[in-house]
Amino acid sequence: MPAPGENLKINPDRLWDSLMEMAKIGPGVAGGNNRQTLTDEDGEGRALFQKWCEDAGCSMGLDQMGNMFARREGTDPDALPVYVGSHLDTQPTGGKYDGVLGVLGGLEIVRTLNDLGIKTKHPIVVTNFTNEEGTRYAPAMLSSGVFAGIHTQDWAYGRVDAEGKKFGDELSRIGWRGDEEVGARKMHAFFELHIEQGPILESEGKEIGVVTHGQGLSWTQVTVTGKDSHTGSTPMPMRKNAGLGMARILDKVDEIAWSHAPHAVGAAGHIDVYPNSRNVIPGKVVFTVDFRSPDLSVIEDMEARLRVEGQKIAENMGLEIEFEKVGGFDPVAFDDGCVTAVRNAAERLGYSHMNLISGAGHDACWINRVAPTAMVMCPCVDGLSHNEAEEISKEWAQAGTDVLMHAVVETAEVVG
Repeated sequence: MPAPGENLKINPDRLWDSLMEMAKIGPGVAGGNNRQTLTDEDGEGRALFQKWCEDAGCSMGLDQMGNMFARREGTDPDALPVYVGSHLDTQPTGGKYDGVLGVLGGLEIVRTLNDLGIKTKHPIVVTNFTNEEGTRYAPAMLSSGVFAGIHTQDWAYGRVDAEGKKFGDELSRIGWRGDEEVGARKMHAFFELHIEQGPILESEGKEIGVVTHGQGLSWTQVTVTGKDSHTGSTPMPMRKNAGLGMARILDKVDEIAWSHAPHAVGAAGHIDVYPNSRNVIPGKVVFTVDFRSPDLSVIEDMEARLRVEGQKIAENMGLEIEFEKVGGFDPVAFDDGCVTAVRNAAERLGYSHMNLISGAGHDACWINRVAPTAMVMCPCVDGLSHNEAEEISKEWAQAGTDVLMHAVVETAEVVG
């Protein structure tokens, strides 16, 4: 298929203005965003996205998980669409670009093609997946997971937030529960643009990350039980300190991850201490260990070592310990053809680039199960994300979206 010309580029000012306009919805307290899934702010952001898509001549589809699909028609009604997108929901203290760049970058592709009168054989569909972040409703990438058949819709509808509100009820409440069967759509390919959420591209001076793989992930919930007692009157030899047991286990978690460096990582991101009182020795601690690697055998080894080392520490301290795997997914190898389209686009446009393994999970990781998929990444300042101080430059946004557009348009096949 012919490649688009090197002069085909987006309107960076229009893209940036759209990013800033979306950021006005659900503003955070420190310059970022709090537009969590299925909140009123999420609904407002969706409405703005739909208006922009309709203004660009797209028809909007909506499935029963609230996934949005804005379609620009192709010349061949029988050709499967090329999908492009990400998510509009944010962390409670999120940035303006995580996910949003991928959705609005997809919209900017449509706008640019319209400006230039370019037609494609395959339709192009810009997508917003519901609840990628997973902060209000666990797990992350929930709706793309249902789309790919990882989760059932009924299970997803029954997910409950901290206030006891069910996902399905809140989806209906904000008015974005569609009629379309989830996962019924067939894709010719899927492309996702995302900020790196790490420091590698910036530190290497590269404008584009060509994502070849996504790390696998394992979440193990560990419960350590001792005996809560007075911190002042309980002699040191008689203590059963669950908090200390956790600390020693977390030191081992760090050691385990380092033993598989540089690609493996590990930490505990969620910790609950009971009774969590200043003058009470913790009698119970529940924490979740997050191990990641692009190699499934490494993940399995880290999981096994966690259980062995944790059990040993608990026995030595007279504590009880339980392990429960509460989430995870296998490493992802993205489609060779789609990855090549991304790499060729970066080279054609003259953007500096390098191969990357994504350390974070993305909707593309699930969609890769049902369609040829690839990701484009651009740098973010100091690698900071999931933080209101998250920042990128207009130039980085343009580079990422230019490369995204070329990969999408080449795959969708220019006509005429």
